[in-house]
Amino acid sequence: MPINITTSSTTSTGARSDRTKHELSWQESALCAQTGADFFFPAPGSSTREAKQVCGACEGRVACLQYALTHDERFGVWGGLSEKERQRLRRNGG
Repeated sequence: MPINITTSSTTSTGARSDRTKHELSWQESALCAQTGADFFFPAPGSSTREAKQVCGACEGRVACLQYALTHDERFGVWGGLSEKERQRLRRNGG
């Protein structure tokens, strides 16, 4: 969900860079890019309901969640799931 993730990895063929760009292409149309990252990182104990509603309407939701799981994102709402929900998903083999 957070926007502005930068990558600086390149190879002589550029294949890795192209793959990284493709993997992050969901961010270009992500609704969080229009909402602001702070919205998806609420203070501890605060509600994540509104962020999850935005995620539910986002076309990039699945890719965002996959990114968070692949990169072990531990904070914030990613792909419509909170930190605890992603942790539970990992534990259950999802």
